[in-house]
Amino acid sequence: MFNKILIANRGEIALRIIRTCQEMGIKTVSVYSTADRDSLHVRFADESVCIGPPNSTESYLNIPSIMAAVEITNADAIHPGYGFLSENIEFVKICEQHGVKFIGPTSKQMAKMGDKISAKATMIKAGVPVVPGSEGLLKSVKQGQKIAKEIGYPVMLKATAGGGGKGMRLIWKEEEFQEAWDSARQESKAAFGNDGMYIEKFVEEPRHIEIQIIGDQHGNVSHLSERDCSIQRRHQKLVEEAPSPFMTKKLRKEMGAAAKAAASIINYEGVGTIEFLVDKYRKFYFMEMNTRIQVEHPVTEEVIGYDLIKEQIKVAAGIPISGDDYMPKMHAIECRINAEDIFNGFRPSPGKITFLHLPKGHGIRVDTAAYAGYTISPFYDSMIAKLICRARTREECIQKLSRALDEFYVEGIHTTIPFHKALMKDERFIKGDFNTSFMEDFKMPTEEDNKNSKF
Repeated sequence: MFNKILIANRGEIALRIIRTCQEMGIKTVSVYSTADRDSLHVRFADESVCIGPPNSTESYLNIPSIMAAVEITNADAIHPGYGFLSENIEFVKICEQHGVKFIGPTSKQMAKMGDKISAKATMIKAGVPVVPGSEGLLKSVKQGQKIAKEIGYPVMLKATAGGGGKGMRLIWKEEEFQEAWDSARQESKAAFGNDGMYIEKFVEEPRHIEIQIIGDQHGNVSHLSERDCSIQRRHQKLVEEAPSPFMTKKLRKEMGAAAKAAASIINYEGVGTIEFLVDKYRKFYFMEMNTRIQVEHPVTEEVIGYDLIKEQIKVAAGIPISGDDYMPKMHAIECRINAEDIFNGFRPSPGKITFLHLPKGHGIRVDTAAYAGYTISPFYDSMIAKLICRARTREECIQKLSRALDEFYVEGIHTTIPFHKALMKDERFIKGDFNTSFMEDFKMPTEEDNKNSKF
């Protein structure tokens, strides 16, 4: 087992990893930018190292600074959390070259699944269903138009290096193709330094359902059930739950087998998520693989009683997993609480938290690094907390969430709590009748509604 783990991240995920390391008797090193010097992940780690100014390119994405922190603290492993360098192949290679264990897949495994074109080719080889589209990167706009005509509109133009909806365009007819092509490539180049594009048939009324998997260094792979992540805004997840209200035993068995096949073909090591689009007929198609821990991992932990971070660390240390698959025993829903003003188009709302009261009670979990007096920085992601509720049934879970949201007070900044409170009372959501376009028709609460509530 490792003696000391450096956590190359910040905020709630860094704090989450520190807690598990402490329970395992492993020393921790936190890294931080000057904007995060008062953060809890700095306070609770055994050691901490400042790695640069607030801008993430000069701190949390600064590989030389992070490797220097590893050297001066004698850390023998790095946990990347999610985001930042968690899926950066060059960073993994540098760790491998310097004999520092990267807690995640190897660089070769990541290369096969990190790039979406490579991942799609690997899935076809594994016999996993994929969405019809181009077999590789598009060489020209004319080639894209030809393929779109063959598979039929609507189509989705996607950046091979994309994520979070960047470099993605929905095209309904041929006349829209050229403009979508130009703007998507420009956006992808600016965001990822790569303007490679591919095309897929647009799956109408899709659910976004992902299968959590874990593989070890001995060839064992387990699937840990599914999460439904269909409630999204601009391809950013807002709410996740397990199990999916759309799932059947037959579909779970088929999707679980496909996810295990996907991981097995590359001898995958670590935790990961195979993401699928599932149409209204319950036909599923591979979308992408996330080769890291995900924001929504607590949902899975709550329904199967499994510490994913702990198992992730054990796998990296060479300890085999059981190879058993896990089925959900409970129901759990996670609400992402962001520092955003929902009454002004979800505009970011950085600033100082003047008062904070977190909800408590049976089945309530809040993952956060925020506290009263803490300043939400404009330099990083706007998520400040994850509210996770667990209950025996979905109905009980929604009721528990409604109560917990009424008890969740944040003053000094705007948050997305009013949105989540309205969602828990939405009839379609309560019935489980939703897909990835749910937010297009969702009736957002007004400021007057908010004034009349307890919040």
